Amino acid sequence: MRYRTRKFAHVLERIGLAMAGASCGLFVSAHVGSTVGALTSQGFLLVMMIIGAIAFYLGIDTPELAFHSEAGDASVDAAELLSSVGTFLATLTAFVSVGIIILRQEPHIAWTWLIMAGWVLGISMQIVAGAKARVRHKALH
Repeated sequence: MRYRTRKFAHVLERIGLAMAGASCGLFVSAHVGSTVGALTSQGFLLVMMIIGAIAFYLGIDTPELAFHSEAGDASVDAAELLSSVGTFLATLTAFVSVGIIILRQEPHIAWTWLIMAGWVLGISMQIVAGAKARVRHKALH
């Protein structure tokens, strides 16, 4: 019984992370789409939300390497680092996008492209981190 409860809680958590990623994708696409005419479409909104959901689902809850407390072990977990930086970039761009939308600002187009680039880089890092961690985890077990 406890195993099923833990499994259900984990699945619920992952669905919540996916919804957070979809929301971030919606915010970024709403800002970018309202600024760049070629990206003003429901398809763009939907793609950004789906990719955001996938990135946050895969990238935030990555299986970690076992921690070794010996002073000689100074290795860096690349998947964990990619996940952390990617999550930061993706959420930062979403936060900035929401701020721009709420405050009704019209930043220079270069800032909009920078937000889009930060979003793409962040979610790409999350997806790579999640895939890398899962491949490594399956190889160990």
